[in-house]
Amino acid sequence: MIPLRIVFFLLTAAVPLALTGCSRAPAPPSLRVFCAANLKKPVEEAARRFREESGVEIQLQFGGSGTLVSQLRVAKQGDLFLASDSGSMEDARRFELVREILPVAKQHPVIAVAIGNPKKIARLEDLLRADLKVALANPEAASIGRITQALLSKIPRDGKTFWDVLAAKVTVMKPTVTEIAADLSLGSVDAAITFDSTIAQFPKLQAVEVSPLREAGETAAAGILAFSREPTLALRFARYLNAPEKGGAIFKANGFTPAGGDRWATRPELILYSGGVNRPAIEPLLQEFADREGVDLTTVFNGCGILCATMKTMGDASNPRFPDVYYACDLCFVPPVAEHFRESVLLTETPIGIALPPGNPGAIKTLADLARPGLRLGLCNARQSTLGYMTQGILKDSGLLEAIRKNVAVEVPTADFLINQLRAGGLDAVVVYQVNAQSASTPLEFIPIQHPGAKAVQPFAVRDDSAHRQLGLRLLAFLRAHQSNFEQVGFAWRGDAPPLPSDRIEIPPWLKAE
Repeated sequence: MIPLRIVFFLLTAAVPLALTGCSRAPAPPSLRVFCAANLKKPVEEAARRFREESGVEIQLQFGGSGTLVSQLRVAKQGDLFLASDSGSMEDARRFELVREILPVAKQHPVIAVAIGNPKKIARLEDLLRADLKVALANPEAASIGRITQALLSKIPRDGKTFWDVLAAKVTVMKPTVTEIAADLSLGSVDAAITFDSTIAQFPKLQAVEVSPLREAGETAAAGILAFSREPTLALRFARYLNAPEKGGAIFKANGFTPAGGDRWATRPELILYSGGVNRPAIEPLLQEFADREGVDLTTVFNGCGILCATMKTMGDASNPRFPDVYYACDLCFVPPVAEHFRESVLLTETPIGIALPPGNPGAIKTLADLARPGLRLGLCNARQSTLGYMTQGILKDSGLLEAIRKNVAVEVPTADFLINQLRAGGLDAVVVYQVNAQSASTPLEFIPIQHPGAKAVQPFAVRDDSAHRQLGLRLLAFLRAHQSNFEQVGFAWRGDAPPLPSDRIEIPPWLKAE
């Protein structure tokens, strides 16, 4: 029989061993959000609902937008920054604190007064009356203070600016818009300049609309912090705040004008149609973008003639498989679908030329040399691909179409097939983009075609009525931020230019159908 004291020792020794064998449940995912004070009420409500739907904890810290920017510059911690105005968000961008930016709500400044407007304030000039006590937000700390200062500093008054005169007689200046609204609500002051959205959060207040305040619209936005440890989760919450049926409805119920965003989906799908020439540059970027955003990105690479025909076959954009984004091989294949893609950003360009085996054994130097008897030539199909369509136009305009077509051994939808056959020895020459020739694993000779149309410009367009339009625009911004990826595969960069309206795209004479 085991002595009692030994049994007790064995039991007590087993307890810590049993405890160490138990694994703790993982902590729920969480986000740390720095939020402008006047967005507090709708953001708290949105955070509560998001937590209920997703299980994600949202830790909120409130303050003036300017103050928060200063804190973030020092701390460099957190996942999301919600600013009341574009100026504060631009500061955050300038200091490289944020990456993606999603608009969430719109608002504009007003004169806030007590219900019934007992002091009969009707215009901006009334704020200078001696019988009024006025509150303003500190422009160094709060968005509304900064906006007010910028607006009123443009108005001359008694050899100074209206801002200087008003700031000199102001009763109180505080760091957030909610604090001055609270003072007004308590009767400590007679008037204040706040956002129109602030009024809805204080039942004892009403707004007086005056110029130039009413014209100064501002957009509150969510920025993903550059040092976020949970950028995908932060983007998901930002999309929630941005979605019309989620955060948009909450902001509207709290007196804001929703900024308008993408339809909510926990994991949205973005459909991209792209010409084959773009593939070497964008394929790795697309995966990186999809992983960061936490979305599904379905990409269809093909000749642009086939892509446009597919869109035409679908009839209209109500088809759920209609592309949200279109990245063409050249501008000439935007007009066929311009009704869906009203503007494009020209990202890159590449010359069209003749690719030849290493050493150019046939001593081909010009386009006319492609008419030599016995030459095995590869072209892209004019109906299926941008390259084929442009090549046909160049040959026709040069008076060489019939002579050269006698040597065409193969026609395909995309240039990569031509490059593969050239490398395998099945063809003597092919007409391709310079990018195609440079991306080949075996070095190829490339002779640019001397013709004004022998250059393709690649436009990127987001469909106007896409349910994921903002996601598509973020993809565009992501690609524009990776210029070097395009240049490494041989593209010349053009992505810094403003968008081009589709109805201003001019098709050159040699590409117009007869």
